Amino acid sequence: MNTHAIVNWEATRATSLSTEVYARESPASSSFAGRSSAVSGHDGFAAEAVGILENVRQTIESDPVKARAAALRLVTFLTRSPEGGTPSTRGGLAPWQKRKVDRYLNENLEETLYVETIANQVSLSVSHFCRAFKESFGISPHMHIIRLRLDLAQHMMLATAEPLSQIALACGLADQSHLSRLFRNEIGETPAAWRKRNLTDAQGEARHRHLRESRSACSQVAAN
Repeated sequence: MNTHAIVNWEATRATSLSTEVYARESPASSSFAGRSSAVSGHDGFAAEAVGILENVRQTIESDPVKARAAALRLVTFLTRSPEGGTPSTRGGLAPWQKRKVDRYLNENLEETLYVETIANQVSLSVSHFCRAFKESFGISPHMHIIRLRLDLAQHMMLATAEPLSQIALACGLADQSHLSRLFRNEIGETPAAWRKRNLTDAQGEARHRHLRESRSACSQVAAN
């Protein structure tokens, strides 16, 4: 097989892979190679694939060796994840994607979080991301964010003396009423009642622990 034929074969394989990837990322589009302009701005992953494919097309006649290298690069690019791991499966997010999403969410809970922005962190369309996220986490991105915010609120209620209004803002919620509504729906009681009960329990446990330690110390002194 001559160089030109090899390039044609590899370009065809790359185009086929491109079509599969783009169809998965954007179900409304049926052709990745034939509708490359529709990909522009879709996400960085798809845009880079289009750029490499265009390079193959432009150099296949004038420089077959360069075109072959570009075709091989595209095949490699489309069969690996953006960070060098295996591509995410249709059933859920890849491990590196889960880690990146977790890190992004926990570092930005105080901000307004948009699903599109989160999906962009792992180079997925919103629809693909939402399906994969639910498969991986068992709940929707929206509900997962709510639970992360409530977990942070609970930690702050016990670890700080901040008023609930400030805790709500620190957790990315609109106000104390927003916190109270979500808290009742998920936890089953108001934030104030939960805080009082858990602080009382924690204080009681601390007193019991202090008494046990004091009695142990006294016993050791008496034994000596």
